[in-house]
Amino acid sequence: MARQKITYTTLSADNEELHIEFEKAVERLSAEFGKVHPQFIGAERRTGRPTFESRSPIDTDIVVGHFQRGTREDAQDAIAAARAAYPAWSATPWEERCAILERIAELISARVYDLAAVMVMEMGKSRIEALGEVEESADLIRWNVKQMRENNGYVKPLGSYDPKKDVNFSVLRPYGVWAVISPFNFPMALAVNPAAAALLMGNTVVWKYSSDTPLVGVKVTELFLEGGLPVGALNYVTGGGGSVGAELIENPGVDGITFTGSYDVGYNMVYKKFAKTYPKPVIVEMGGKNPAIVTASADLDVAAMGVVRAAFGLDGQKCSACSRVYVQEEVKDAFIAKLLETTQRVVVVGDPRDRRTFMGPVVNSNAYEDYKRYIAKARADGQILYGGNVLTDGPFAKGYYVEPAIFTGVPEDHELVKHEMFLPILYVGTFKTLEEALRKANDTEYGLTAGFFSRDEAEIQYFFDHIEAGVVYVNRAAGATTGAWPGIQAFGGWKASGSTGKAIGSYYTVPQYGREQSRTRIIG
Repeated sequence: MARQKITYTTLSADNEELHIEFEKAVERLSAEFGKVHPQFIGAERRTGRPTFESRSPIDTDIVVGHFQRGTREDAQDAIAAARAAYPAWSATPWEERCAILERIAELISARVYDLAAVMVMEMGKSRIEALGEVEESADLIRWNVKQMRENNGYVKPLGSYDPKKDVNFSVLRPYGVWAVISPFNFPMALAVNPAAAALLMGNTVVWKYSSDTPLVGVKVTELFLEGGLPVGALNYVTGGGGSVGAELIENPGVDGITFTGSYDVGYNMVYKKFAKTYPKPVIVEMGGKNPAIVTASADLDVAAMGVVRAAFGLDGQKCSACSRVYVQEEVKDAFIAKLLETTQRVVVVGDPRDRRTFMGPVVNSNAYEDYKRYIAKARADGQILYGGNVLTDGPFAKGYYVEPAIFTGVPEDHELVKHEMFLPILYVGTFKTLEEALRKANDTEYGLTAGFFSRDEAEIQYFFDHIEAGVVYVNRAAGATTGAWPGIQAFGGWKASGSTGKAIGSYYTVPQYGREQSRTRIIG
């Protein structure tokens, strides 16, 4: 029987073999808990530094592993190793680079259960979400390889004054050493995509995973090296104190950088500070305060399911999560009733090792405390319609478990309506006219994703024409604002959500990792 492929449109999986294999992977992983893991710098698996613990948010008694508390010297050595590997890797024919990355994609797919198990234990992602992310990571590599091949390695002919006397080409060439700093919430996909694109273009890479997910980084680095990358082409450094990330941002030996995370860090710490000596490529992919709009003509069952899945999937810890929903006044009560019923029916909070769980714990104690703080404000200034409690009894006693929360009754300029909370907290507002709905939806510094529910073609076109977001969905029950997939939906933000205006998993990802060179050759 062929293995069932999980994507972000999958709500549940009835394939018993899939669940059995996943549970075996969790058991295998548990035998590794508490081990000390290295950094990967050139040919060296470096240990010997003081370590930090990665504890599971499912049960904080579980020590997933011990990881090196990297230093600036470690980051400098990783950059030097990448620099030493660059001449040979950049000279490797692009077809060979494609073949190596393709092998890595196959290895990722082959280890889907083991990689998903690490994500579940290390950051609390549900098994369906985790399996989906592993599959997405492999497909992101395959998509980038496909773009490389379809564009002939980005070597393209230009025009000529006289075809008998001159030949002209546009060639994309690598920059050199590329740094990748990735987030906890999609620890594979949002590291694998920029690293694969950079490597395909001939750059070498130093990557740093979030200190909430360092074991994911170890496992993925091992697969990349197993796939045939030469020594130094990919280097993995771990942090735990901030100095490693600072070195990657500040070191002049880094020629390009991709950062995914908060706006505050992405803009103020990376975008403003990276290119100090001369302009260098800075790709920062940041947050969102993503709206969904439900009109009076919408299918309210579809809208409720789409909003619930987008608001509470991964505990709302997605830059694409739906955190605001605006409902036309005449259907407000009917929609809210369906929203509450769907939340109660779909959103099972629990240990993500359990197949029934939709929402596991939040990632760490900081997120847990933020949730309590935001809920206190929602209670003080508005009305909680659903949930809003932390869960501490029985199986929840040792983890960071919270309920999904739905609130209303605060003004549009309230902190909870404006600020990206990155938690399972959804605001419900209303509107009278479509113009008002779009005005409220766009009234944010962010512009990542947005959703719309309507059966009126004129309304749908108005939404497309006026929404200020890079990824938009209409009538999508699988996720009002979430769930992009390589080659199917391009994923990238406008305004404060991103720096390039280009998207992941689309036609313009790989070219961002190369610089254009025009080549003219005079014949004779």
